[in-house]
Amino acid sequence: MSETPSVSAEAPEKPKQDASVPKEAPFGVNEMRMTLKQWLATAGIVLVSAALLPRMWKHVEKFDTPIDYRIPYAISSDYWLYQWRADQIPQSSIPIIGDSVVWGEYVQRDGTLSHFLSQSAGQPSKFVNCGVNGVFPLALEGLVANYGQAFSGRKVIVQCNLLWQSSPKADLSDTSEQTFNHTMLVPQGFGQIPCYKADAATRMGAWAETHIGLWGWVNHVNAVYYKNLSMPRWALEEDGSDPPTRPNAWRNPLSPINLRVPAEPAVDTQRGPASKRHKAWNAGGAQPSHFEWVDPAHSLQWQGFQRLITLLKSRGADVFVILGPFNEHMVAEDQRSQYTGIRDNAAKWFEANGITHIVPEPLPTELYADASHPLTDGYALLAKQVYASPTFTSWLNGAPR
Repeated sequence: MSETPSVSAEAPEKPKQDASVPKEAPFGVNEMRMTLKQWLATAGIVLVSAALLPRMWKHVEKFDTPIDYRIPYAISSDYWLYQWRADQIPQSSIPIIGDSVVWGEYVQRDGTLSHFLSQSAGQPSKFVNCGVNGVFPLALEGLVANYGQAFSGRKVIVQCNLLWQSSPKADLSDTSEQTFNHTMLVPQGFGQIPCYKADAATRMGAWAETHIGLWGWVNHVNAVYYKNLSMPRWALEEDGSDPPTRPNAWRNPLSPINLRVPAEPAVDTQRGPASKRHKAWNAGGAQPSHFEWVDPAHSLQWQGFQRLITLLKSRGADVFVILGPFNEHMVAEDQRSQYTGIRDNAAKWFEANGITHIVPEPLPTELYADASHPLTDGYALLAKQVYASPTFTSWLNGAPR
């Protein structure tokens, strides 16, 4: 019977390290380790690129601003573009700042207040539409503070819309959480706006976007080319089919960038006399209603508007305020005195603070589309009222104060 060969219990010897092979770098697997100087140089390159890229972009992107131009509705949140537009306005022109009443919610761009004021002046580009659809006083304050440096030291018209004091919800002073437009522009401190319940990360992101130029430019690219989505979200966007598919996932992520800022659609079915929306507020039988007016002493929107005017004055702007045109015909008879009290309170504050202003007469009821937006003929009549006012013509023809 053959014996089974014994197996040695000794461990095999480890192969000797070839002296020509470098030893493994300790504490990691990186192929290259940067020195402190290299890190500083890299940081410098990144910072310089972040500072120069938004400026250089304006030289390669095509941005047409024809007569009566306004920021298109689809990119209303592109504040970087708003700043670019404001910087283009010549000193001979007068910007009109405001919400969708200035922008022209129900009308084409040639049916706005700025258009008809320019028509009255006989100069097509005398008055420039600097309204933003969906903005409100608290957001307008942030817009001008961070993106409206071009309004400094010049004549500026600001439209005051009392609609934002018509209820706690509109005033944003209601404590119930709600969603609203242009959250990036409002004060980001906790508790400043009771209905704004965003977390710390969202608030920090909003601060970065409005204070760091590169972030604003990134938002511009997302708004103009990626339908207000980040590039990763755009790539994963579903097309609504069943089962859903993601057509952008297979596209070149840079393909949407054609270096051309989109203009308003040539035919907008939502606006203008041919639109179904372009009709009197009471065409369907609507009746005057009651509003939950907020006391100006406690109104967040009114306080925001006051700070906006103060900010413009501190920057040397010669401000003219148009108070209205609010649709008084929509206010129930027993609330008219409450509304006029709020209107008169605003006028008294302008007077006390040396703000040149006008309170136009209410337009005929059939020229309003809702509580504050005129129809095309309403804007034309409002412009005539403003231009015929001795207060306005004196301010217009006088040297900037």
